[in-house]
Amino acid sequence: MRTDWRNLGQALALTLASAMVWGLAHLVAGRTRTGLALAGAYTVLLGAVFAAATAFRPALLELAVRPNWLTGLILAALAIGFCWSAVIVSSYRLVRPLNLDKVERGIATGVVSLLCVLVVAPMAYAGRLAYVSRDVLLTVFNGGVPLRPDPWARKPRLNVLLVGADAARNRPGARTDSVTVASVDTRTGDTVLFGLPRNLEHVPMPPGPARNAFPWGFSGDGDEATPGLLNEVYQWAEDHPSIVPGAHGDRGMRLLRDTVSGILGLHIDYYAMLDMKGFTQIVNAIGGVTVTIRQDIPYGLEGGVLEAGRRRLDGQQALWFGRSRTDSDDYVRMGRQKCLLNAVAKQADPVAVLRGFERIADATKRYVTTDVPQSMLPALLKLSEKIKKAHIRSLQFVPPLVNTADPDWGLIQREVGKALRPQHPRARHSRAEHPRPRQVPQRSPRPAKGPSSPGTAQSLDSIC
Repeated sequence: MRTDWRNLGQALALTLASAMVWGLAHLVAGRTRTGLALAGAYTVLLGAVFAAATAFRPALLELAVRPNWLTGLILAALAIGFCWSAVIVSSYRLVRPLNLDKVERGIATGVVSLLCVLVVAPMAYAGRLAYVSRDVLLTVFNGGVPLRPDPWARKPRLNVLLVGADAARNRPGARTDSVTVASVDTRTGDTVLFGLPRNLEHVPMPPGPARNAFPWGFSGDGDEATPGLLNEVYQWAEDHPSIVPGAHGDRGMRLLRDTVSGILGLHIDYYAMLDMKGFTQIVNAIGGVTVTIRQDIPYGLEGGVLEAGRRRLDGQQALWFGRSRTDSDDYVRMGRQKCLLNAVAKQADPVAVLRGFERIADATKRYVTTDVPQSMLPALLKLSEKIKKAHIRSLQFVPPLVNTADPDWGLIQREVGKALRPQHPRARHSRAEHPRPRQVPQRSPRPAKGPSSPGTAQSLDSIC
């Protein structure tokens, strides 16, 4: 005897309802204990997810940068997907009509399978994201040592060296054409970006073999055409291992970090370097970036133009916007780079990041180098929330403030000290929180050339 379609429809409707609220089919079928147990488990699961997404969201984000917790998330996602599918299948088996013919069985199998796919797919995707995140953490960041509960308790400022490297096809090695130090107030998140031009000459070297090799400042190979610029320090160390003894695989960044530290008179806590190829991929992955172009910028080698105005740029266009010096100079380019980085940071909304997550992760693994330890990531993530709401200013050491061919290193350090002073009288920082920058040796006793106008740290919003 054939089962009517109404009974089969009711069975499938009950199965769907049980997929949405565990235990309904079991209660209808008289399996009260099992039904109540499933309903209770489902309530606990929903409560945990809701609490994690609301009350415990900050803690959840911190756990998301811990590889061990990500491993647990992968296993949990797979387990939830398996259990949910088991609930769907068992629910249908309890309420299915008897004596179904071949067509009806095919329909029922198809509907139940579709329901299983619909609940398993999000869990599998969440597990995949957790796996990719864990891979990035293990590839890019070192393990590090356990930290105190509050790593900022005795650290009023965090100084991070941010470097953009350019490895062009027509020359060996890489040049660090973008050098910025982000100095962050760990209490408020207020940040000052100190930009150093790539063409600073005769930069003072840190004590040790580097200073012994260049006692009067870095001069590279001594070629008059390239008198030894700041952007050559990284590759010089890579090509001359003896100048940074004891370094393994990061001697270029170690020498550049110590050199920049001496120039600014600031202790550099960590560094992060991004190859420009990776920047292009990241911008494409988030769907582009919107910037304000102050004047037309020649684009490409075939007469293209990035027209002035508010424009949405893809990765290649954004890279050209940040690198072009045509009809401008290094110092205008430095300003565009700060604005570009600020725009990417502000416009990388969660939906865009999620959509391009795997491409972002791939670019990060291939093109980002850093000495930030894994153990520091939760604290940095919490600090980043403060930075988003705080005041970000930029101070660039460019003409007329600094003569790049004959810099006044003492002036640079004084300007750094002024920029790090509290911005209003009610600020709670004490002088002890902002110690005076340490001095570096001058390369010659002759009087330093001062700027034609004083330097001022400007808000990025006013610049961009």
